[in-house]
Amino acid sequence: MKTRIEKAQILLDALPYIREHAGKTFVIKYGGSAQINEQLKDKFAQDIALFHLVGIKLVIVHGGGKKISALLNKLEIESEFKDGLRVTDKESMEIVEMVLSGNINKEITSLLNHHGAKAIGITGKDAGFFQAKPLENGKYGLVGEITKVDTAVTSSLMDDGFVPVVAPIAGSIDGVGLNINADMVASKLAASLKAEKVIFLTDTLGVLDQDKKLLSTLNKNEITELIENGTISGGMLPKVNASLEAVEAGCKKAHIIDGRIEHSLLLEVFTSEGIGTVIKN
Repeated sequence: MKTRIEKAQILLDALPYIREHAGKTFVIKYGGSAQINEQLKDKFAQDIALFHLVGIKLVIVHGGGKKISALLNKLEIESEFKDGLRVTDKESMEIVEMVLSGNINKEITSLLNHHGAKAIGITGKDAGFFQAKPLENGKYGLVGEITKVDTAVTSSLMDDGFVPVVAPIAGSIDGVGLNINADMVASKLAASLKAEKVIFLTDTLGVLDQDKKLLSTLNKNEITELIENGTISGGMLPKVNASLEAVEAGCKKAHIIDGRIEHSLLLEVFTSEGIGTVIKN
């Protein structure tokens, strides 16, 4: 009986957060172990289905770097990286688009549909959803940065009860497909949609201080200081910058959480303690 009461208490504790977020929009960047480990994939889909069921509007953005690298290696196409970005020529762009929009995107939508969320896969090319231009005048080949987002595409889908699952491939003015960093896609969409939250699933606890302890909240001034003293660096830097860009442009909060924890999304959103780092404007 005690266990049953404890379970009921967990549901009651979540109720204020469910009520608060119903009808709001979340953008979720899905990546890391949560996108690869079979058990974590299943838990992620369950979390999304529950969010959807309680009335939260969702947009999922995914990457797929490991699968892209694996297929390029299999085809003996060499990959070059500059500043953490894959330099993408025309040959490798065909592989990138095939893996992201044709493989991973459909796998995620199928998984979410299986768990009861009405998911539909799209790319930036669909209905002119977003357009881009080559990043830094083509320094990284066919890697782009978003110049325009048509929020009517996702808004219409969400209003009709769908969960858009977005592959980070953009169209450009000249019709060439461009590979976009998924963190930046999530940031741009969250800002354009004036989302309640943008949540980045990572393979770390969140943003850590110099003693490797979790920083539960951060603002711009604190982030600037941590970047300057080298505490925030490497792979965390683009996620923090994407988070900051989103909240400065209209998204209320950005969360960087550990996707290796089962039901990490529920723990972050529906509990008072949370599990990751929240970045506020």
